[in-house]
Amino acid sequence: MKRIRLAVEPLIRRTFHLYWRFARGMTLGVRGLVIDNDQRIFLITHTYAHGWQLPGGGVEPGETAAEALARELLEEGNIEILGPPKFHGLFFNRRVSQRDHVAVFVVRSFRQQNAPKPNHEIAAHGFFAFDGLPQNTTPATRARIAEVLSGAPLSQWW
Repeated sequence: MKRIRLAVEPLIRRTFHLYWRFARGMTLGVRGLVIDNDQRIFLITHTYAHGWQLPGGGVEPGETAAEALARELLEEGNIEILGPPKFHGLFFNRRVSQRDHVAVFVVRSFRQQNAPKPNHEIAAHGFFAFDGLPQNTTPATRARIAEVLSGAPLSQWW
């Protein structure tokens, strides 16, 4: 199953970005770096992509980045934002396409009344300590976490 997912993932990603290339001039995504009171970070794994990453997704037409972030965190983590998220940075994701940008927000004020249930999109989720991130946490996710929690230099690349 894992081999099939790894083989199909690039094709699915390219198909989506080919569609978005004609449907939208530029793609904008949002990610939430959700940090609990114990300084643990909420991460998810998708059913269609490899590795642990920050929850988030695309900003839809007519939607603000803050609205997209709130929607995605609720969908992927059953996380309700209680206070304004802090904008961390805007990153160019040139590995995906020449049009993709990702806005990252830090969320420290939130409520998760129940853990989300895995579904067709989210395979697994959890809160992890900075020094105990899963081995296959994506490089971009590790970089954003290090920027926020340990003061690593801010990059412009995803």
